[in-house]
Parts: sequence; C-alpha cells; structure tokens
Amino acid sequence: MSHNNDDANRIRPAKDHPAYWRYKGEGVLLLGGSVEDNLFQIPDLQEHLDLLKSVGGNYVRGTMSSRDEGNVWPFEADAETGLYDLNKPGREFWRRFTRFLELTHQRDIIVQVEVWATFDYYRGFWAANPFNPANNVNYTAEETALPLEQDTHPCEVQSSFFRTTPQEDNQQIVLRYQEAFVDTLLSHTLGYGHVLYCMDNETAVNAPWGAYWSAYIKHKAAEAGVSVETTEMWDPWDLSDPAHANTTDQPETYSFIDISQNNHQKAQAHWDNMQAQRRHLRAAGLLRPMNNVKIYGADAWRFGTDIDGQERFWRNILGGCASARFHRPVSGQGLNERAQSHIKSLRMLTDAMSWFAGDPHNDLLSDRTDNAAYCFANPGIEYAVFFTDGGAVSLDVSGPDAAEGWSARWLDIMASEWRDPQPVDVSAPLGLTAPGEGFWGVLVRRDN
Repeated sequence: MSHNNDDANRIRPAKDHPAYWRYKGEGVLLLGGSVEDNLFQIPDLQEHLDLLKSVGGNYVRGTMSSRDEGNVWPFEADAETGLYDLNKPGREFWRRFTRFLELTHQRDIIVQVEVWATFDYYRGFWAANPFNPANNVNYTAEETALPLEQDTHPCEVQSSFFRTTPQEDNQQIVLRYQEAFVDTLLSHTLGYGHVLYCMDNETAVNAPWGAYWSAYIKHKAAEAGVSVETTEMWDPWDLSDPAHANTTDQPETYSFIDISQNNHQKAQAHWDNMQAQRRHLRAAGLLRPMNNVKIYGADAWRFGTDIDGQERFWRNILGGCASARFHRPVSGQGLNERAQSHIKSLRMLTDAMSWFAGDPHNDLLSDRTDNAAYCFANPGIEYAVFFTDGGAVSLDVSGPDAAEGWSARWLDIMASEWRDPQPVDVSAPLGLTAPGEGFWGVLVRRDN
C-alpha cells in the first residue's frame, strides 16, 4: 500500500519555517502522549488513537520493541524448538505494525519510529531476543562474537550487536540480518508519508552506528523514489555534550534533532539548556526541527514529578520545539487526564496564533522569577505567556501604535477553557496576573 509518495505531501521540515514540520503541504505542530512506546503491540490501539485525536494530539512514538508482556517478536519461531529463523519475518508482529501505520495514517497522526529498541538488546530482554545466538538457527556466538548474556546497562555499550557496521567490527554475518530487519521495516513504512525515523533510544553507541543506519535508510528510500527524515537520540542530558553534535552539526546525516533527554532537566535549567542549543543551531545556519518524543515526569518514578512533566511539555513548545509527547507511564504522564488537558489546551493556544511565524521571547518579560513564566511571540502582533503556577509578570508590547486595539485572553489550562477577552492598554509594560494558582496561559494580541 502506498500513501503520500509525493514528497510535497510527506512530513518534512518546512522551507519557510525550518524549525517546524510540514505535512500534506501545511505547517504542523506535533503534540502527543500515549500509554506505550510500541503502540502497535497494545490490544486497544484504535481506541487509544481516537482518544489522542479527540484532544488535539497528532504524534506518537513507534519503538520497534517486543519486550513487554503480550508482545511478539519480529521473526517466526519453530513450534517445536522455539528457535527463531531470522530469514522469516514474524507474521503477527508485522501484521500489528501494518495496522498501526494504517490507523495513524487515517488520523493524520505522525509516527516517530525508533529502529533499534536499545533496551531489548540488554539484560533479561537480550536473553529472549531472536538476535541472540542462543535463540536462532542462523548463527552461533563463535561465528559472530555476539554475547549469549549481556547483563550491563545499555549506557555502558558493551554489546557488540551495536558495533557490526563496516567502520567498527565489520561483522558481516550479523549485519546482513540487521539489514534484512531494516529492509522489512522499510517495506512497511516507506509507502507512508507520516513516518519519521530515529535510529536508537537514548543511546551511548559510537557515532558510526547511527550514521550507518541513517544513510542506509535514506538510500533505500531514494531507491523507492521517496525522501525520509532521520535523527539519533543521544543519552546525555546536557545538550552541550559532544555526543549531541553528531546530530546538531551534521545535517547531511540527520535532518532533524531529538532532544528528549533534555527532559530530565528541571525548571529554568530545562529551558536554558534547550535555548542554548537553539541559539547554536540558528547561529550556525543549521536550524531544523527539534523533537521531544518523550517527556519524563511522573510522581510514580524518579525522573521528575507530575508537575515537572507538565511544565516540560509547555516549555518545549514555547521554547520553539517542533514536537512534544508525554512519555509512557510510569516515567511520564502518558495519555492520562492531565495529559489530555495539556494537549487540548496547548493546541487551543497554538491554533489561535500564527505559531510558525513566532519565536521564544522571554526577553520581553520582566518582574519575572526563574521558571515563573515563559513567552512565545510574533512581536507587534501576538504574544503567548505560560504561567507555571499563577503569579504575575510584565510583558513589553512596544511598537508603532502599540497602545491601540489590544486584548488579553486567559486560558484555564487544566479545564481547557478560554476566558472572555479583555481590552488592555499596552502603552507601558503590560502587567499580567494569572486568575488563579496552577497552570495558566494568556494570549495578548491586536484585534485589528
């Protein structure tokens, strides 16, 4: 099945606003949240996608993972021996994945695929993985130097599975089967225009690994007559870490940037780290979409609180990022009721503006304490301010005839309700006081 093979209709960076995406010829801001990362493996997929769509969401993660209860692996196993044959794609796995692609396509929900589900290749998950020599009929540990056990954490990168490419171990036996897996993946995805490609999950591998797969995928796409967008997701939380330069400074390798690991940062540091990266990209002439396919933060786990996760969602978008998606529980909000409110409210705000013409503009705020409020603006025309917990700031709305014809309209974020717009005088810095505690947004704009 083929969809959107015309490059103009496929998802790609927008020429006129290179920090954002275009899909079907129009600018699109990606907002999402979901109960799982490998959504194609869940039983109630269609209902979950409908819920996401109903609150204005259009973005999910598609990790090629099989490690959760009820999942199937991407290869067929012999019924008697239980051993996999890496030459035989798993019928049920790929049936589920095809249905996922079709359902998301029908709903204009963008899928960010992760080709190599890092954690599936370590610890107990490696013990069950078809690529483990103990589990297939295709090769042995002696032939491939692949481990039978891999008990280290992925950040230690001790598995030779991630060094098979020609620039490293050049392990052709394993590489041939890795390429065959990617070929099968692409045979399902390349006919769709709503798929982005991320090589790994929070990886610490050497740079040649991801670069090899990015080039491989782009080459296969070109052979099929289409173009695709690729990235890598590095593990360091600090975006100034040299690992991230492999993505940010190499647009010929990666056409977009995933900064999900910045979503371990909290409060003002989260914003400042992101803005430093954005300034670097702009100064170097390398500005392109920055995605956040997973936003951490949930009281149930250790990567920040519920409040942290909710704040990060808004800071990413007001910070000029192209996407924001709540990470699955227990590390994130998933698509719980809080997440639904935030997705709906942020979509209400961004739809009310010419969003892609704007930029982050905290420089226009005064009387502000760290992490109290954040501003995104198209100066002289419209300004959005997000309040993390009520409070007040001053907004500079200076410019020709600025005093005339302006209004402020408050958005109750958790209720997803607009208040009636009120006229305001912007001849001096405009004082903005949130109507209450908690999360609030306000849209200040000219009415004429």
